[in-house]
Amino acid sequence: MCSDIVIEVANLFKSYETYISPRDRLKQFILPPIQKLLGLRIRSYCEYFPALHDISFTVKQGETFGIIGLNGSGKSTLLQILCGTLSPTSGVANVKGKVAALLELGSGFNPEFSGRDNVFMSGRLYGLTNEEINARFEQIAAFADIGEFIEKPVKTYSSGMYVRLAFSVIAHVDADILVIDEALSVGDAYFVQKCMRFLRNFMERGTLLFVSHDISAVTSLCSRAMWLEKGNLRILGEPKEIVRLYLEGLVSQSQDISAAKKDPVDKVCDIEEADYIDMRDRFINQTNLRNDIQIMPFGDAPDTYGAGGARIVDAYIQDALTKSRLNFTIGGEYVRLVIKADAITDLDGVILGFDLKNRHGQTIFGDNTYLTYRIDPQHIASRQQVSAVFEFRMPVMPVGDYAITVAIATGSQDSHVQHHWVHDAIILRSQASRVCFGEVGIPMKNIQIIVN
Repeated sequence: MCSDIVIEVANLFKSYETYISPRDRLKQFILPPIQKLLGLRIRSYCEYFPALHDISFTVKQGETFGIIGLNGSGKSTLLQILCGTLSPTSGVANVKGKVAALLELGSGFNPEFSGRDNVFMSGRLYGLTNEEINARFEQIAAFADIGEFIEKPVKTYSSGMYVRLAFSVIAHVDADILVIDEALSVGDAYFVQKCMRFLRNFMERGTLLFVSHDISAVTSLCSRAMWLEKGNLRILGEPKEIVRLYLEGLVSQSQDISAAKKDPVDKVCDIEEADYIDMRDRFINQTNLRNDIQIMPFGDAPDTYGAGGARIVDAYIQDALTKSRLNFTIGGEYVRLVIKADAITDLDGVILGFDLKNRHGQTIFGDNTYLTYRIDPQHIASRQQVSAVFEFRMPVMPVGDYAITVAIATGSQDSHVQHHWVHDAIILRSQASRVCFGEVGIPMKNIQIIVN
């Protein structure tokens, strides 16, 4: 294996034996060795299901490698082989370095043991000593943030609590390679944002194998990707191209394209003149396509940092007209984001800002006050309160969870001191949307089909 290659898979096959009845399983165990010993024709009493067929690829140190495919394509089987919990039927799967894995729920923990006991058991399996686990236990418990449940049996945990503890363990074992298999889809919005921040930091120093049905996560996180289909490696390459071909394949399987071509549109759609928001609003508002967004208010967010010259004390979203706080809004509406902070010391050149991230930690948009006040920088005296107001049209967002991070700093756009940065100050939950692809949708003033 080359020095910069940490995973090498060559001509990998994996087949599972399937039996019609328990009696056939017993026959397969006993009779073929006897038939071979007697020189008779060896008979098989089972059928073989090929989970993986001739898979070959390599992953270099520091790469983030994505694996996509439908259920039953062999993704989890491949990961289990790479993690050493499953043996291949034939072929080579070499892994260099310490591997930490978050696979399907239910694996890795003993449900009868407490969370604390499972942390120590898992830590020992990852090669840590009891002294090292003791030294890191408080960090692990704080990252998981499951409170007193850390002392209770894992069988009493919800799926979200289970993932919290499992991810917290693998985040603190000094792994060289992390393997994540769709498990983060059950985490709550705050924890998923925390995990994505950890993963993006880990990507700067380690190797990540990421399996997900969420294609936007693959394109935003991965440097290379692979498409598995029915146990075969369909294609390997740049994530955006892999995802494009994967989606084309799904569409061609689910639609009769030839039939669609036989039924052309032969008239212009009768569309009324629309208002400036979206010509389809009257229809959309009567369906489940309206972009309903729940707003979870500012709380005591534990994930903060800064020099301490000021402190964010509140952040909320208002109706742009009535100035009332909102706990619910609709994509496309005008809103105001208000950020309030207390000055602890005298501050010169104050900048307040925000960014909105999707569930993968990818920034959708953001802004700050610097450009508006670059000529007349704001001075805030100690014990004064300062507020920033950002008025904008809420974008139309795909279904999912989003987080608004807020901050106060001093200085300039390029050189500044962060005094208080609050991750996930406000959580937005898009419960319904007309957006099928992309990160956001925009209002359409007019849409037409023109047939010549």
